Amino acid sequence: MRREDLADEDCGIAQSLGVLGDWWTFLIVRDIAGGATRFDALQRGLGISRRALTERLAGLVADGVLDRRAYSERPPRHDYVLTTKGEALLPVLVALQDWGARHVLGDGSVSAGIGLGSAEAHRVGDLVGHPVPAITLTGHDGIPTSFPSGQWTVLFCMPGAWAPAAQGYPPGWGDIPGAAGCTVEARAYAGLLGEFAARGVVVHGVSTQRPDQQAAFAEFAELPYRLLSDEDLRLAGSLRLPTFRSGGVDRLKRATLLLDPDGVVRSVQAPVADPAASAEEMLRVVDDLVEAA
Repeated sequence: MRREDLADEDCGIAQSLGVLGDWWTFLIVRDIAGGATRFDALQRGLGISRRALTERLAGLVADGVLDRRAYSERPPRHDYVLTTKGEALLPVLVALQDWGARHVLGDGSVSAGIGLGSAEAHRVGDLVGHPVPAITLTGHDGIPTSFPSGQWTVLFCMPGAWAPAAQGYPPGWGDIPGAAGCTVEARAYAGLLGEFAARGVVVHGVSTQRPDQQAAFAEFAELPYRLLSDEDLRLAGSLRLPTFRSGGVDRLKRATLLLDPDGVVRSVQAPVADPAASAEEMLRVVDDLVEAA
């Protein structure tokens, strides 16, 4: 069913479904956001028939969700990439994932942590060996940081941290399991930054807070490294990172990724059982992987 077949022309939900069609479309957008941009990779990963995939890709291109970019003239071959319109679907995918994890796979409760042995822990663990799609995040200092960065990089994802004098925590924050600990984790990485730097490793904290909120916290906590804002959910949507919703905002659950210079995930921490000790644990991982590389 296309948009012109829908009677409720003023309803954004109905019109959106006219573009997105069926559940295959969401999975196609999900996998393209995750870096599977070529037809064969999409067909192999999804297990969809070639005819059905061809039809859906053509429809998404026609609707401006995807763009085709040629990488071979003979034979003609294309990458399928998200347009700006397509990237705007990432928060929708994140919301669907959060709803499914909470209400279908879970018991409906909210948590900022990843459960040991949970579907979320398995999904983050499966990121090892997976390249991070080309993405740029804005730092708390306004400086953009792009991936892959050409350097070994620790990305510790945190729910959120605020400077007490400048900002208040969202209502009910203290009642969310796993939400506390961002300040001690951030300071733990600050205390070991010299050790990471000596091993050629860059450290960044990541949250979905705005850069100005992160800047206030970085000043308060005297952080010597850059915090990165994923307020548009580019990183969360591309890697299907676990999230939860608090204060009307989608927030990252606590997890840590170690990326090699090519942007490939080489190790993960999920769950992070002790935020205060996570930096030391990651430093040991760095010693095992970076020095052996």
